[in-house]
Amino acid sequence: MLKVLLARLRQGHRTSRFPAAMPALSDRFRGVPSIDPGRCREGCRACADACPTGAIAVAGGAVRIDLGRCLFCTECEDACPAGALTMTGEYRMATRSREDLVVGTDPQRSAAALDRRARAIFGRSLRLRQVSAGGCNGCEADAAVLQTIVFDMQRFGIGFVASPRHADGLLVTGPVTANMRRALLATYDAVPAPKLVIVSGACAISGGPFAGHPEIEGGATGLLPVDLFVPGCPPHPATLLDGLLRLLGRLPR
Repeated sequence: MLKVLLARLRQGHRTSRFPAAMPALSDRFRGVPSIDPGRCREGCRACADACPTGAIAVAGGAVRIDLGRCLFCTECEDACPAGALTMTGEYRMATRSREDLVVGTDPQRSAAALDRRARAIFGRSLRLRQVSAGGCNGCEADAAVLQTIVFDMQRFGIGFVASPRHADGLLVTGPVTANMRRALLATYDAVPAPKLVIVSGACAISGGPFAGHPEIEGGATGLLPVDLFVPGCPPHPATLLDGLLRLLGRLPR
């Protein structure tokens, strides 16, 4: 027992200080893309042509990126001949509306908090049933990381539960395959009202790289009333946690 206590003392405090301090992100982390219109060449569509999911649109010389479809693969950054498009380290990407995921040169709108009544219900204790609707396990794994000692989302009153009947809402990942459509809707119906829906990852938002496939619904956005969109492939745990805390009114806008 003494050896165990000594080992624990040597380890020190492992839990991140987020949100009091910025999360420690890898140098390779890819956040919100930045567009420098002054560098864009007239008539150039290199970034849009390189995007594997059609997330980039170029019209009238303006570049717009749909983070709900973006895989953060850097193909656009590599293809841009003028270096006008670069990936930043900005991890705060969650939004309340699908439209706010489309970004250009203007700053992205952060997720707004729920109304006062909803915050009174969910603000101190939020239990979510995670549904993998055909995901690759990337988004699922990074959501599960929030339960570890590093992020410890339980300190904010947020946790996952096994039964939708014990949940306050759903955390949906994956593109919603034909085989998972019915299961997802049944799970949503089993959650008692009032309830929330969070979609996490490009697949759950838009279908991701599988969009347009006949066996894919194209995400949960068209099936369920979504309260929070968390982009990424997969979203970093800090991105998801930041979005959840903003939704509950625990962080300033």
